[in-house]
Amino acid sequence: MSDRAPTGIVMLNMGGPDSLDGVGPFLEKLFRDRELIELPMQSVLGPFIVSRRTPKVVEVYRSIGGGSPITRGTREQGDLLAVALDRISPSTAPHKSYIAFRYTPPYAHEALEQMLRDKVHRAVAFSQYPQYACPTSGSSLNDLWRAVDEMKLGNHFDWSVIDRWPTHPALIDTLCEGIREALGRFPPEHRDEVVLVFSAHSLPLKVIYRGDSYPQEVGATVQAIVDTLGLSQRYMLAYQSAVGPVKWLGPSTVSVIEQLSKQGATRVLVVPVAFTSDHVETLEEIDIQLRATAARCGIEQFERAPVPNARPTFINGLADLVAEHLASGRKHSTQYKLKCPGCPREGCRELR
Repeated sequence: MSDRAPTGIVMLNMGGPDSLDGVGPFLEKLFRDRELIELPMQSVLGPFIVSRRTPKVVEVYRSIGGGSPITRGTREQGDLLAVALDRISPSTAPHKSYIAFRYTPPYAHEALEQMLRDKVHRAVAFSQYPQYACPTSGSSLNDLWRAVDEMKLGNHFDWSVIDRWPTHPALIDTLCEGIREALGRFPPEHRDEVVLVFSAHSLPLKVIYRGDSYPQEVGATVQAIVDTLGLSQRYMLAYQSAVGPVKWLGPSTVSVIEQLSKQGATRVLVVPVAFTSDHVETLEEIDIQLRATAARCGIEQFERAPVPNARPTFINGLADLVAEHLASGRKHSTQYKLKCPGCPREGCRELR
């Protein structure tokens, strides 16, 4: 067994409540965070929205088993990633994964505390959002750097960042694999009639107007999938999960399903393209709510392509991605240091 300090891989994501009791605190953190959602009179309107939404959201989580599987799923992905990296990148082994969520434990400071105990020096902040967006990837990285500063660890770790990977084979090959499987559930004689609806998490338009690259990167993911598959089916891109009284990027996935039915579509395959593990957006919003909408609209067959989770294609692809990053010596992507033209925040896009 190696006596070298491990290379730390910090998995950054939003998180999700793992029990019904955690729903309220999760929503409180989410609606208090102006890096994610900017509301007028946020200190008043945020708690009001939370008080109104919590009972409904509790029932949403109850419908998928009482909590989000994202912590368990991310831990499994990270553990398998570390094993794969030890195999393909022995020069940087051993590797160990850590989780740093924004709105539920384990938080960034917990990851850093464990890294100190493990004597980590080389560390990779690895965004689990394939497409960069300031409210998701950006805020997760900002939160990590704040924790580093608060713990006075500015010179303790040698950091680099994997801040985006919208067209990497780790993502594209895995999603294509899932799409082929899902298309196989349609009768062969009707397969060319299927309309693919690529669905990504929406963002407030205010963020987009500042220059956020998210729509372009989601579009790049979709185009890479289409080019790889050589699709004969028609397809569209839509956005889901808009919350709060602000304008969001569209069209919404719900409205696209409704309009497709009016145009005579009878078979639809929804493909989540911005989620790397199952959580409420896939298990409830698509599998339950959107499926019910499709049935009400007269869609005869509604299917969802799987998200990557711990599929071997995905884990092996992630290992290649991280190994390439470690071998390159790069600290971050070319785009990471380019702030949005309308960004109002100090300290954004920094690196410790």
